[in-house]
Amino acid sequence: MNKYLSKKARSITPYTAGEQPEIKNIIKLNTNENPYPPSPEVLKSIQGEAGKLRLYPKTDGGVFRKAAAEYENVEVKNIFCANGSDELLAFAFLAFFDPDKAIKMLQVTYSFYPVWAELYNIPYALAPLNKDFSIDPASLYNSKGGVIFPNPNAPTGIAVSVSDIEDIVKNNTGYIVIVDEAYSAFGAKTAVILTEKYENLLIVKTLSKSHALAGLRCAYAVGSPDLIEGLERIKDSFNSYPLDMLAQAGAAAALTDKAYYAQTSEKIINTRENTKTALKALGFDVTDSVSNFLFITHPKIAAKILMQSLREKGIVVRHFDKPMIGNHLRVTVGTDEQMDLFLKETAAILAGR
Repeated sequence: MNKYLSKKARSITPYTAGEQPEIKNIIKLNTNENPYPPSPEVLKSIQGEAGKLRLYPKTDGGVFRKAAAEYENVEVKNIFCANGSDELLAFAFLAFFDPDKAIKMLQVTYSFYPVWAELYNIPYALAPLNKDFSIDPASLYNSKGGVIFPNPNAPTGIAVSVSDIEDIVKNNTGYIVIVDEAYSAFGAKTAVILTEKYENLLIVKTLSKSHALAGLRCAYAVGSPDLIEGLERIKDSFNSYPLDMLAQAGAAAALTDKAYYAQTSEKIINTRENTKTALKALGFDVTDSVSNFLFITHPKIAAKILMQSLREKGIVVRHFDKPMIGNHLRVTVGTDEQMDLFLKETAAILAGR
């Protein structure tokens, strides 16, 4: 152990990001990246800003913030921009959760949430899921310090309705409810409309998946002006310029090109549903995912063995060695060609057992 680490640094277990393997001709289905390139307008916009790099960027997200407000049909004062949703969520933990009040999160959820809770000494309770991984909204009622959950959930891909989210918000009066909509563009209904009615609701969105900008690190939150001001207080205590000039320009252009991204999202949804049907025909149990990934398990082969076998074929998927989901794999939806090869190799592995 590094003797220079603080007690806190020694005690925490950091988040483990999806592997970025250096393998030639890989089919990378483990990090939920969009298989299609960003809009050509994004690249044009970034190139147009390159000559201004001697200047500092706008502290509030600039054109990105304005574009996000227009995209969500809210006022600019209801938008907060950040360097990726992980940074935004880390700010939210500090801004809205207290060390002496337990927050609620799901039993199976985005694995960064417990890391932030431990980093900031925030106690938390795990709300149980149903046997099929569906969410019981009532399990998130009456928190003592706040609520956070993804919708659709990660890594299961299962979503709850806007009416269920409203019930969760109404049953947590006085405490914030944070809904992480990283994957909502692929079939779930956004709850942004509820932010007009409830001042304790914060919606977090990222452009990494829906807008094919994982490498640019752009995200925003939608909420009441009081919540936005809270995020700004924390942001300005870390870094007044978290979003660079190129990212602001590229993100704004992406949000403006709605037609392009509606087309790519529809492609992903169609591929997901076709792959889901094919996997079920192979004997897999597949959750009702409305995200850009599938969550699968097979009664005749252990998930870890299937993952390793696929890797030998140059196909990388994600396995979480955790309670409840240790025999499942998360498979990102790629192009039709990529998923056809994934299905072909998966069928061959099953046939060989």
